[in-house]
Amino acid sequence: MNYLMKNYKPLQISFDSGKGCYLYTNSKEEYLDAISGIGVCGIGHSHPEISKVIASQSKKLIHVSNLFQIKNQEELANKLCKISKMKSAFFCNSGSEANEAAIKLARLHANNKKLKNSKIIVFNRSWHGRTIATLSATGSAAAQKGFKPMLSGFIKCEYNNINSVKNALKKYNVSAVMLETIQGEGGIRIADDNFLKEIRKITEKKDILMIVDEVQTGMGRTGKWFSYQHSKIKPDIVTCAKGLGNGVPIGACLGNKKTSELFTPGSHGSTFGGNPLVCAVSSKVIDIINKRNLCEQSKKMGQYLIKTLKEKTKNISVVKEIRGKGLMIGIEITKKNSNIVNDCLDQKLILNLTSENVIRLLPPLILQKKQADFIVKTLSKILIGYSK
Repeated sequence: MNYLMKNYKPLQISFDSGKGCYLYTNSKEEYLDAISGIGVCGIGHSHPEISKVIASQSKKLIHVSNLFQIKNQEELANKLCKISKMKSAFFCNSGSEANEAAIKLARLHANNKKLKNSKIIVFNRSWHGRTIATLSATGSAAAQKGFKPMLSGFIKCEYNNINSVKNALKKYNVSAVMLETIQGEGGIRIADDNFLKEIRKITEKKDILMIVDEVQTGMGRTGKWFSYQHSKIKPDIVTCAKGLGNGVPIGACLGNKKTSELFTPGSHGSTFGGNPLVCAVSSKVIDIINKRNLCEQSKKMGQYLIKTLKEKTKNISVVKEIRGKGLMIGIEITKKNSNIVNDCLDQKLILNLTSENVIRLLPPLILQKKQADFIVKTLSKILIGYSK
């Protein structure tokens, strides 16, 4: 008898070990993980340096409350602020929690300005989490089904449509604009540079916070530490998680000078957030990405993968568009809710389908050419079959 709640629908396969870009069943079958646990294991599975840190730190101290100073937490905050150019960090346990913190900062900002009935602008097809506040901010009716009423205070605009944002600003007292630079769950939809720059220009002028959700795009995934850095903008708040911990549960909400002053003692917190173990691991993750130049590796391998995919699928009618940045890639096909995930699994390739018809690739940043070629060869062969 299975005592788990039914909120997941797992595939009929399980893995008991992993190494690098691969996962292994208990019968030693090898699968290439081209989704990295949904963008989590950026430096690969069972990285020896991460295993060493976990073992070492667990022997010293796993948890102590935030009533005390935590050296590992301070060290990680310092590293994150250096690579993001932000001023301070709040640690929690997931991307949803990081976005909750960002929403609370926006509320504090609104109240400090004495804004009445303040709103946060979010976008259609966005994804910010599954807690009730982040779900309310998420632009997915399917995800919200059964959980209404949603929290008030969010206004949805059209992604990549600056006029939609300007119209909302005319109608509402807006405290913040919250967005992903690439919508992951929304189908690998990439924000235009001009759209992001215009939002930053408007928000700075009107003293509105710009919140960038980098939970899926951060930590080298798109070829830079954070995706917003491609557009040379500086947000007020940045959230990250997933690749930050390479498998251990951690999230972070980063603030600039203005937003760093909003939280005061007792105004927000987390029992487990920023404990010595997860901070030691995440600090080592940053060191490894930096030492191995994995941001540049992600950029180059992503360019190669996109170029090769386009070449090999240009005559496959079911392929509508291939888009992405770094190793965050979407292949939009004309067939909705296909069996592509299981078909690839049969060929020992792990990926997933998002937004009904977009094949999502989020392979580890350590991906090599041989592994990229396997992805292209396997997908091309299967997609040809879908075109018949």
